[in-house]
Amino acid sequence: MADPRRCTSPHVGGYKRMIHPTAIIHPKARVNSTAQIGPYAVIDEGVEIGPRCVIGPHVYITGITSIGSDNKFFAGCVIGEAPQDLKYAGIPTGVSIGNNNVFREHVTVHRSNKTDEQTIIGSHNFLMQHSHVAHNCLVKDYAIIAGGALLAGHVTIDDRAFISGNCLVHQFVRVGTLALMQGGSAISKDLAPYTIASRTNRINSQERLELKKLYHTLFRDSASPREAAAAARESFAGAAAKTMLQFILESKRGVCSEKADIPSADEQDD
Repeated sequence: MADPRRCTSPHVGGYKRMIHPTAIIHPKARVNSTAQIGPYAVIDEGVEIGPRCVIGPHVYITGITSIGSDNKFFAGCVIGEAPQDLKYAGIPTGVSIGNNNVFREHVTVHRSNKTDEQTIIGSHNFLMQHSHVAHNCLVKDYAIIAGGALLAGHVTIDDRAFISGNCLVHQFVRVGTLALMQGGSAISKDLAPYTIASRTNRINSQERLELKKLYHTLFRDSASPREAAAAARESFAGAAAKTMLQFILESKRGVCSEKADIPSADEQDD
């Protein structure tokens, strides 16, 4: 009898199932019966692929990688490969991917460097060609990471953030909800919600009156965004403003500002 993981069958549960005969799937990999696997794809032992996923040609999925439903991986993606961390000793670690994500050509997502953590991609994200998500990153929901953008290890990208083409995000940096990085910009400090990064560690306000006022309070009228945020909690009651204030008060690396870079308390201790 032919191996069902290596053949084409007409329909399974109402969906056309197609696994190209050149695909290599480990016998212990768990591939949903509705998934499609393209030519020369390689699926390793610890991989789980959910319903209606489409795995394109030459895609390599490895590590302890769990993939939800309706994800699309275009040609040449590498998902779950070992982290680029000199301290990593080859232990089994993982990647968790939600639902309805798109990974365009040659996207790379590396697994975590610790067994008690994962690299996490949420749901409804769009990762464009040649973008990179390093170990232990958290990309939440509805984010866009454009072509050539690089996320270093332990980066957090909040909901609906937009990382434009060829942007660089330093390790441990957080990018807040609905924040935007203009093409080619680079940040080594947290980028607050609803703001725009232009060039290096610089931001401008969005066109919302309360946020604009808060922006001036935090980034133009004060030399220390953290101190200004603590003082502003009583004056700004809107949900978006509270999100901004909480983000800044939780920052460990300091926050991008129009003024000269002010080191955070942790950086001063270093």
